[in-house]
Amino acid sequence: MLKRKPIIFLLILVLVSTLAFYPMESYISKPGGAYELTPFVEVQGGDEDDEGMMSLLTISLAKATPLTYAYAKLVDNQKIYKTSQIRNADENEQEYNIRQLKLMSDSQFNAISVAFDRANKPYKVINNGIFIFNVLKDSAADGILEPGDKIIGMDNLSELTEEKLKTYLSGKVQGDVVQLTVERNGKTLEKEVTLKSIPGVLEKPGIGISYTEDKKVETTPVVHMNSEEIGGPSAGLMFTLEILNQLIPEDISKGYNIAGTGEMKPDGTVGRIGGIDLKVIAADRKGIEIMFAPDDEIDPAILANNPDLTTNYEEALKSAKKIGTKMKIVPVRTIDDALAYLDQLEPK
Repeated sequence: MLKRKPIIFLLILVLVSTLAFYPMESYISKPGGAYELTPFVEVQGGDEDDEGMMSLLTISLAKATPLTYAYAKLVDNQKIYKTSQIRNADENEQEYNIRQLKLMSDSQFNAISVAFDRANKPYKVINNGIFIFNVLKDSAADGILEPGDKIIGMDNLSELTEEKLKTYLSGKVQGDVVQLTVERNGKTLEKEVTLKSIPGVLEKPGIGISYTEDKKVETTPVVHMNSEEIGGPSAGLMFTLEILNQLIPEDISKGYNIAGTGEMKPDGTVGRIGGIDLKVIAADRKGIEIMFAPDDEIDPAILANNPDLTTNYEEALKSAKKIGTKMKIVPVRTIDDALAYLDQLEPK
């Protein structure tokens, strides 16, 4: 009987460990936090005596375990997502994280350029190569290139753009070899790729990567961004407002505690994001007084197939009513909507 006790204890330990740590093919999303933007954004020599505060909002997203999955089923402020709802079909966990960090980088690029546009200050856009999201299995680049690599040269081509890349490769045939100059983890590497097609995936011979242009913006004054550990594009709107608030002498926050969410598009449009209902909870917990929410236009074709789909703003209002917050939810379709609201706001 005494010998059974250690075995029973071991079995219980294994069961508890499995419930607590075994990764499921699902994700759990819950409210994150509201983070003041001044530690993340610095305009060199910019205005620093503003009385109000701009904050970005986050959600927490983690792989589900049996224990966290069961708990999420019991509470109202957590959501369960299938892996296919979070990651692309051809994307592993590492590639997903790389894509999220790249989306954050692009949101910063758009925030800086839009803010300088609205402040009537000059800036320069520089092409920085081709950023690789993922590498197709069994493609020409498989085992040679990696997600997160940046192609800065191809044969005799430099200043690579998507158009240059497509045009150059369109003249190539199966078996042609291209020489690539690649940046990886701060190092410059020379790689050789033999072009090939993948039936059903790549009909023409190619490298076998999914990618986007990588650009950077040069400004005077210089803008320093420090948000390496935050992924996704949803902080774009608030980055733009914080940069503007530091660029110009007046305090556009008018002394209020302001937060918001929304992707910043190159033309100043505020794009739809996920998890806004959870971000309302996060903002309320941090005492936010005003929250900007994308008032996105939903494509009629998408709405026809998803009749229950609502705008981010409508979803935020529903969440705000549910938790009984006094926080003001403000709809915005463009950066100019947010600026117009702040302009008419009485100083606190």
